[in-house]
Amino acid sequence: MNNKNIRRIVVRQLKINHPYWKKLTRKTKKELARQVLAEVISNYDYDQVLDVPIEELTGIADQSPPTGIRNLTQMAEYIDNFYQDNLFDFDAAKKPYAEIYDEELRFIDQLLDNSIINSLIAPEGYSAVHRFIQPYQLFRMELLKIIKYPEISYRKFCTDDYFGRDCKQNRRFVRLSLSNKDQVHHTELCHFRAGLSFKQAMNLLLYFLHHFYKSGCLKQTVIHGIDSSELPVEITFPLCTVTINGKKIRIYSDLDCDCGTRRNKRDKSHYVVGYRLHTLTAINPSTGHSFPLVSIVGAANHHDRLFLKPLIKLARALGIDVKLITADQAYHDSDGSVFQETGVYVTAPPSEKATIPENVLTSPVRVFCHSFCETPMKRLESSEKGHEFGCAAESEECSFESGCPKSRVIDFDSGCFQPMPIFHEISKQAIEIRKNCERPFNLMKKREGLEQTRVRSQHGVVVRSTFTTIATLLIEMAGMRRKLLKKNTGQRELFAATG
Repeated sequence: MNNKNIRRIVVRQLKINHPYWKKLTRKTKKELARQVLAEVISNYDYDQVLDVPIEELTGIADQSPPTGIRNLTQMAEYIDNFYQDNLFDFDAAKKPYAEIYDEELRFIDQLLDNSIINSLIAPEGYSAVHRFIQPYQLFRMELLKIIKYPEISYRKFCTDDYFGRDCKQNRRFVRLSLSNKDQVHHTELCHFRAGLSFKQAMNLLLYFLHHFYKSGCLKQTVIHGIDSSELPVEITFPLCTVTINGKKIRIYSDLDCDCGTRRNKRDKSHYVVGYRLHTLTAINPSTGHSFPLVSIVGAANHHDRLFLKPLIKLARALGIDVKLITADQAYHDSDGSVFQETGVYVTAPPSEKATIPENVLTSPVRVFCHSFCETPMKRLESSEKGHEFGCAAESEECSFESGCPKSRVIDFDSGCFQPMPIFHEISKQAIEIRKNCERPFNLMKKREGLEQTRVRSQHGVVVRSTFTTIATLLIEMAGMRRKLLKKNTGQRELFAATG
């Protein structure tokens, strides 16, 4: 923890003392980073008791639920009352443009309310009459790129190849005039992402979550999942490195990123420099489909379990009703603290490193009061300490009845006795469906191009991942690609059957 705190102090001083850090040369960054790191280490008190919130220690303080953020209920009221003062709601009666021939884009175009989007993401002091390009147009460009052109760069996207006068569908979707050649420069999109605050990004996400829940894709889903995925950065060489207590502290040009271990993959290095995307997903148990809801972006060197509570708190602030979460072993609630603070059950496959309590048999799990007991105990309830078990023997059936306490408490662990024990039927079903959480990451990184994004700041990754989540939800709501997949699958089966 001392190493993480030292790095936190160094990064904070560099950000405060050098607000134009990105514009400095790499040589200057090296000198400043080495100087500040050496000064912090020389004055650091290793005997102090750390009392730093986990959000600050992991570098996600800017992603805590901000004041002024709406929840799903408030967003629904905001949308319903937005045109209350107007005599006519012109946007509600709009007709689809003939130039937008793509069914998926047409569905999305009809869903977007430009006035409401402008009100959610417009900067302070915004005046529409003094702007040639409106915020909603820039957002539409971001959506168009993610949905239709995820593999190309922003620089190439903002050219005549995609927004020339012949590209009427793209220009109409973004609401650019069809009678001239005016375009948006790629730097405007960069400034748009950089100027979007976390509160604005979350309110924008809520607007689409409101429509997503109304779409019926989830039906009566009550199971949520959490998983993570790496987002590497381009510059992987640190500015300076120092080893303290056998652990390295690295400072990179992107101050918020760090070096961490990735899961074993045959075609990739064991280490990754960049960020880790922690996403809460909603799983439809009847279909097995999984949908991303909200994410937190942290440095790659932090353990996954540190982001469990902040992500649940953010989801609760957005109005997402989280009761049960299925996750992998990295998110274990081994001490029950997540359940005590949030009331959310986290179930994960039992860890192989978990110690089996005394007088407990597995396969199936059976708990006995002591080593001489022959009757398995029955589970009563959970307390702050652990699971309570009571004697299940009938009166005068047990020969140790006179000296037996007839009750036992087993502490929470990362094995069979999690806050929701794995021998519970709901826990078994949640663990079986856990693998579905990986599907949204494959879609967001491969289909929507999040993996190829050249973003060089944590805030940029947060905004870009929010846009990607919105695009994924819109694609799923449109359902065009799923219909096309079923059609192609049916054609392949028919071809195989006919030889």
